[in-house]
Amino acid sequence: MTVEGTWDLSLSTPLGRMKAVLELREQDAVLAGVAHGAGERVPLTDIALDGDRLTWRQAVTKPLRLNLAFDVTVDGDALRGTSKAGRLPASQVTGARRTAPEDRA
Repeated sequence: MTVEGTWDLSLSTPLGRMKAVLELREQDAVLAGVAHGAGERVPLTDIALDGDRLTWRQAVTKPLRLNLAFDVTVDGDALRGTSKAGRLPASQVTGARRTAPEDRA
């Protein structure tokens, strides 16, 4: 299974619904990525793929300074799971992989 690509994420947080974009690429057989949203772009750390389970960490400063831990299940071009920030309740995360536009002849 590959998780490479650009993913549109939606997070249901105590502050309301938030949108983010996740970009995952494989470099030298290792997953690397960045997330952007709320006017900032942050690197992903501790990215791990175990079967259909994808986990990663990221630090954000907007709207609050938080260290987030994501744990999602990938099913084709969709993902679903949670994001956790310290002692705060887990937020629900859903996502869809962007697909390349079809070639037009």
